[in-house]
Amino acid sequence: MARAVVVSPLGGRGPASGALNHRKLAHGGAPRFGSAHLRLRESVLDRTTFCYPDSVFDPVDFGTAQRFALIELADAGDRDFLDNYIEAHVHGPVTLDDVEAVVLDPSFEQVDLPCRVERRAGFRLSTEDLLRNADYRTPESVELGLAIAQDGFIDPHILEKAEAAPQVVKHLWHHLARFGCGYGR
Repeated sequence: MARAVVVSPLGGRGPASGALNHRKLAHGGAPRFGSAHLRLRESVLDRTTFCYPDSVFDPVDFGTAQRFALIELADAGDRDFLDNYIEAHVHGPVTLDDVEAVVLDPSFEQVDLPCRVERRAGFRLSTEDLLRNADYRTPESVELGLAIAQDGFIDPHILEKAEAAPQVVKHLWHHLARFGCGYGR
């Protein structure tokens, strides 16, 4: 079984939420949540539960590392690329001892962390691809993308500096994650 990837700890309340990267994608199991992710050690699987689809969709299919039949559901799923992942919940604290690597987009500067840091191919979206897929999210997100693009491209670092309503930035991120990562087209 592939390793769980934490994408959003819930502020110390309840389990840390993430995705199982069963497809072994360089960008992680659930790129809709950001350009960086933590790859956790295999030992964390013993305290992880899973569901498909994401809990926001009220799933009825659940599993553990010992009882798991969700990969077939996800692989056969017809959900949008950004919604088609197996959600993971790591129970108990997630510490640096649990982290195998922090995986970062190359658009960000080098960081010094007390754990292994890896870089992978980055998210990068051309304004041509943004316009080609303009109906994917909101017109405001497309307008923002065209306004902040540098040399005809948007990457996570450029998007991070955008001054716009959070929902507009989120929708532009969805464009970038969906069409600017080299897979899921």
